[in-house]
Amino acid sequence: MLLDTPICDFGWKAPDFTLQDPDGNPFTMSQNLGEKGLLVMFICNHCPYVQAVATRLAADTRTLIDEGIRVAAVMSNDYRQVAADSPANMKRFAAKHGFAFPYLVDEDQAVGRAYGAVCTPDFFGFNKVGELQYRGRLDDLRTGSAAQREPELLNAMRQIALTGKGPERQTASMGCSIKWRRDAI
Repeated sequence: MLLDTPICDFGWKAPDFTLQDPDGNPFTMSQNLGEKGLLVMFICNHCPYVQAVATRLAADTRTLIDEGIRVAAVMSNDYRQVAADSPANMKRFAAKHGFAFPYLVDEDQAVGRAYGAVCTPDFFGFNKVGELQYRGRLDDLRTGSAAQREPELLNAMRQIALTGKGPERQTASMGCSIKWRRDAI
């Protein structure tokens, strides 16, 4: 199911969380805000939208990390319902695409719910004090050459790192719905 994310709620304070990657390494959001902000992404392995952008996502986030902007991805799908999103498959997907950021398991889906994540991919760009400044898409590429794309997420995170504020104009991300646990709906 194709979904669009809501528009950015500028200044919304990010709820803190601690999640683990598939190897059990913890990541705490508040400890990773950094002086230049933090990008929290909701992604998964099986979504064709995430698969389509994974190479560009890896490259753009590597650039952000190199520039001192922190990055983490959260997988909130019910992987018991969608086996392709299991922690073991998360490790394979991250390795295949060369992800340089922690890819975290939201086992009870509490983080996805707290953030109001709607789809994969869903991007949340925070400034250094944890205020939401970007809730848009990765880029404007639909067809054509990646060299001709506008890297909206990359540009927005750079602006947030420099000014603490995101761009006024943002285009919503779109993708597949989060696969919520049936017993939690």
